[in-house]
Parts: sequence; C-alpha cells; structure tokens
Amino acid sequence: MPLSHQVILITGAGGGLGATAALTLAKRGAHVILLDNKIPKLEAVYDKIVEAGAPEPILYPFDLAGASENDFQELANRIDEKYGSLQGVLHSAVEFSGFTPISLLGTKEWGHALNVNLNGPFLLCRVLLPVLQKSPHASIVFISDSSARNAPAYSGAYGVSKFAVEGLAKILAEEVESTGKIRVNIMVPGPVDSPLRKKAYPGVDNSKLPSMESLAPVYLYLFGPQSIGVNGQVIDARTFHL
Repeated sequence: MPLSHQVILITGAGGGLGATAALTLAKRGAHVILLDNKIPKLEAVYDKIVEAGAPEPILYPFDLAGASENDFQELANRIDEKYGSLQGVLHSAVEFSGFTPISLLGTKEWGHALNVNLNGPFLLCRVLLPVLQKSPHASIVFISDSSARNAPAYSGAYGVSKFAVEGLAKILAEEVESTGKIRVNIMVPGPVDSPLRKKAYPGVDNSKLPSMESLAPVYLYLFGPQSIGVNGQVIDARTFHL
C-alpha cells in the first residue's frame, strides 16, 4: 500500500477519469477526498471504493463554477483541520458542452467553462498551497487534452481553458520548485473510452480506444514516490513507461 499515508483531493471525482483515478489511488491506500457537484455520482464512486476494501473516502459536494472565494477557503480549512496536511491534488473536473465556433459562443457558456476548467483550479491551488507545503512531498496534477492543446478550430472555451491551464501549471511549477516539496505536472490522457470522449465524438466507436483503467499506472506514478523530483513536465499516457 504505497499511498497509505497520502491524502489526495480529486476534483470531478464523479466523472469518468476522476472516478477512475479515485478508485485507483484508493486501492493503493490513499485517503481520497471526492469533490464534485453531482452528489449521486459521488455516492456511486464512494460505494465502489468501500466495496474494494480501500480506505473510506470523504465526500465533498462542491460547485467549482458557483463557489465563492470563501467556499474555497473553507474547503482548505477543513482539510487542514482534519488531516493537518495534504499530499496531492488532481484537477480532473472538466466542462465541455460541444464544438462551437467562436462567433457563436455565448458569454454564459464561455464563463462557465473557464470557471470550471481554469478559475476553479487556480483558486484551489491558491488556498491549498499552504496545506500542501506542510507535507514533505506533495503532487499537483492538471489534466490536459491531446487535441485541445493544439488549439483546433471549434474547440471553443474548452480549448482555450486547456491551453491556459497548461500555462498555469507551468508557471506554478517554477514558482514552487525552490521549496523542493511540491511538484506540479500535466497529464495528457490521450483518446480513451470516457464519457467526455463519447460526448465529443458520438458517432465514433470509442469502445476500440484504451479503457479509462489503462491510465492507472500514470496516476500511480504521478502521486507515488517515483515522481518525486519530476516537476513542470507533460506526461503523455500514450508514451508513458517506467
């Protein structure tokens, strides 16, 4: 159980990749904090983790798009009070409504996507950095996208936010490097058979793609001791090997 003393917060924990990561890390002994705004999905992930005999997770219903700065700070305070430190954050929450030309992109859609995909991760990092600093080693992982990071046409607010979140990750990685405690990396899952992929490409047989469970070794590496000292890197699951 190499992660038995790790406390890891996962956003979008009710979604496909977030839920997969939560179950993967919990099975290795991590105490996971499941954060999502969809309570039934959170409860389903909770049940799977408990059924697997892993440490009981914490459910934390939270709306990244609608939460205030005080809500973010309260989350950090609760983690600090309960655990005293934090060893990992996985930014897996994502908002994607569909492919849209910039000329037709509504202000509400634009703002919502950026709040979930960019502003939420920024605010979380800001309030959680002091708690992460209390751990000898901590890992922050941002999930990017193999297609959006090339800024293709019609990727809209989703594409812009993924481009921007990689910049946020790179800047943060340089800022925390001198402490030697926190590492910040970007994970690119590549095309996998996930709910997001099915929503984006409904006419494609996505079942032929790698499963979400195939990403397990990457999650375990990024939050495990083998990645200590690895900072500011883009880890592509398609080419990943230990």
